[in-house]
Amino acid sequence: MTFVELLIGSFLSKHGIKGVFMTRASLKAIGRHIDLQILATSLLALLILLLTVKVYAQSPIIKIDGSSTVFPITEAMAEEFQTSKKGAVKVTVGISGTGGGFKKFCRGEIDIQDASRPIDAKEMEACKKAGIKYFELPVAYDALVVVVNPKADWVTAVTVEELKKMWEPAAQGKITKWNQVNPKWPDQPLKLYGPGADSGTFDYFTEAAVGKAKSSRGDYTASEDDNTIVTGVATDKYSIGYFGMSYYTENQKKLKAIAIINPKTLKPVMATKDTVEKGEYQPFSRPLFIYVSESSYKKPEVKEFVTFYLQSANQLVPEVKYIGLPEKAYKLGEEHLTKSKLGTKFGGHSEVGLKIEDLMKREGTL
Repeated sequence: MTFVELLIGSFLSKHGIKGVFMTRASLKAIGRHIDLQILATSLLALLILLLTVKVYAQSPIIKIDGSSTVFPITEAMAEEFQTSKKGAVKVTVGISGTGGGFKKFCRGEIDIQDASRPIDAKEMEACKKAGIKYFELPVAYDALVVVVNPKADWVTAVTVEELKKMWEPAAQGKITKWNQVNPKWPDQPLKLYGPGADSGTFDYFTEAAVGKAKSSRGDYTASEDDNTIVTGVATDKYSIGYFGMSYYTENQKKLKAIAIINPKTLKPVMATKDTVEKGEYQPFSRPLFIYVSESSYKKPEVKEFVTFYLQSANQLVPEVKYIGLPEKAYKLGEEHLTKSKLGTKFGGHSEVGLKIEDLMKREGTL
């Protein structure tokens, strides 16, 4: 038997290909029509390719899910990290919402959770029951931007009280026109667009505007995909919605942002990098987080990725149109990892208007 015949037989056997019978005579018949040397070279190349794919398939995978708001930051980090590792580590990033992500995180299904709000009391309890301990790491500032259609020339600013009147549970089926919120506004249908109940943005907005997280009317167009909200508001003159600042920045030609009347100063304030950093854009400025499973962090690839995340944040966060934290905040994050400072600093609930500098001084609890 020739080398080529041996190679073909070995290849078919190695890869479990059954039902193929190639006798010496049949191989000779093939040889009358095909250059066996070319066939051998092709099979050898195919074998190398299969081995390469197998090695790649066995590469470690870092699983991330959660907030659609934090997604652009983590996606950018994942792309840069995978490039630096030349494919040796794979990072997957999902967008099931902050609430949906925490369900997976507390079941031990993912390594890292993107969150646009702190972990809540029920999620803390779920993680505790499952034995999931975690690091809470602030990674950026964000602002919730209230947007309307560019043709909505009757509104340039809104008070928190007006937003409450639009969105509180008591408004369902009753507050259906603009002039019911403010008599100076038109007698036209009020079309509401916002994140769904699994969204951390929904939780934060309802707490800041209505006074209680998840307290909202249900008769609005809800979506975990912020792009759906963008499309809805951009195509409906009498619509209003809200989402993270980066999505407004990407779509500002389609939408009009309106100022929020600061409850303390009573001055209208637009969401900008400057007003967020100075704490003037209240009550809709907030920190964004990643939560890292302690057990996952013990894996070399996860530890390396999280370190890369914190050390690259000052460069990559602004590139995806978010507001970076002070450098010392990222250094404190690394210190918390090194010293194994586990848990949340929020005690199971969000705090509106909290500054990062004050937050980082707290000790975490599980």
